[in-house]
Amino acid sequence: MTVIVLSGPIGAGKSSLTGILADYLGTKPFYESVDDNPVLPLFYADPKKYAFLLQVYFLNTRFHSIKDALTEDNNVLDRSIYEDALFFQMNADIGRATSEEVDTYYELLHNMMRELDNMPKKRPDLLVHIKVSYNTMIKRIQKRGRPYEQLSYDATLEDYYKRLLRYYKPWYKKYNYSPKMVIDGDKLDFMTSEKDRQIVLDQIVAKLKEMGKLPKDWDKPTDVKIKA
Repeated sequence: MTVIVLSGPIGAGKSSLTGILADYLGTKPFYESVDDNPVLPLFYADPKKYAFLLQVYFLNTRFHSIKDALTEDNNVLDRSIYEDALFFQMNADIGRATSEEVDTYYELLHNMMRELDNMPKKRPDLLVHIKVSYNTMIKRIQKRGRPYEQLSYDATLEDYYKRLLRYYKPWYKKYNYSPKMVIDGDKLDFMTSEKDRQIVLDQIVAKLKEMGKLPKDWDKPTDVKIKA
């Protein structure tokens, strides 16, 4: 029984890889609510006004998702609560949150993490981080076509996206809730290339076997089709 959490910037391919992994391993996918998120379009329209509300909305949904995932203990999450503070801290650093909002956010996060420590399964088993460059990130954002994420919608998003990429390096280095690994999303286009998809799956399976989370002789079921 294994809980895998994914991380990576906007457009890295987390949702796609979540579905691919869930199909391959025979586990349950947990997807973050984006398209039906009522706050996200408000945030892109007025980031300073809605940054705190958006992050509290995400924090709440991510908390419920990780609790369900740790309870079921056989799933993949396309983003998790462990990544949440990265986004809020970045927005706070660029002046999109008051000191009172910062204090309130971290108190909420601290309380939620303490509650997770009281669960029978306290941590995920593996973090899979998808590392991408700015160019790859923008190409994938353009391809999925959400209007409010496009540079044409707001030119300041270029700085926001580049800043976000810079925040990920120290975040990944400090992450210590579980074993972790990096997938090179620039070199391995698992979203469109079947060959690259299999390479990524082989890397993750090898890590799970190394950790003792899969038997050494494990192989994918013959009736499973790898799809994006």
